[in-house]
Amino acid sequence: MGRQRGEEEPAAAGARPLRRDAELNRQRILQAGREVFAARGLQATLNDVAHHAGLGVGTVYRKYPDKQALAEAVFTEELDEIAAMAQKARAEGDAFTALAGFLEGALGRAAHNRGLRELMRHGAVEGTGLARARREITSHCEALVARARTQGALRDGVTETDIAPIAAMIDAIMALPGERPELWRRYLAIILDGLRTQPRQTPLPSPSSLG
Repeated sequence: MGRQRGEEEPAAAGARPLRRDAELNRQRILQAGREVFAARGLQATLNDVAHHAGLGVGTVYRKYPDKQALAEAVFTEELDEIAAMAQKARAEGDAFTALAGFLEGALGRAAHNRGLRELMRHGAVEGTGLARARREITSHCEALVARARTQGALRDGVTETDIAPIAAMIDAIMALPGERPELWRRYLAIILDGLRTQPRQTPLPSPSSLG
């Protein structure tokens, strides 16, 4: 018997639930990836992620053929959120306060995310999305530093190139053994005070003179 007009094809009727299930699985995998990489770092495997998500390993591999692909998706979202924080900071009137707040916020995220710290330290995961997000973060930081300098809030000699080494120093403090996970905040405060304009300042050697 022919199909009456207006009746759905069986495949079409089942397609939407399948697509919904696929999207739900993708979200579960991404969330599991965020949590597993944050806790265990980039040495975690797709098997670890699948187990954490409560999904079969094959389901994870169908969405993300290797760990690089999943890590790129997870950390592109993470860096996009940090870039949005930096962009929001640029809208504040006091550039030094905005820069300090951004650094504290971004480093606060890294403090509880082992995978993110490893990514920042070693650049172990690459991809076009990550590269774009890094460029955006760098651009926003450069603008904040330049405006803080124009406002007279930064000591002489501080440049945009000092931000990444400062983050690396704080990362080293985060990696110290012990049970004081927020210790890094003390040293960030000390470093930030050292960046401020002071009545008397020791001239800073230029990076190029230090070899």
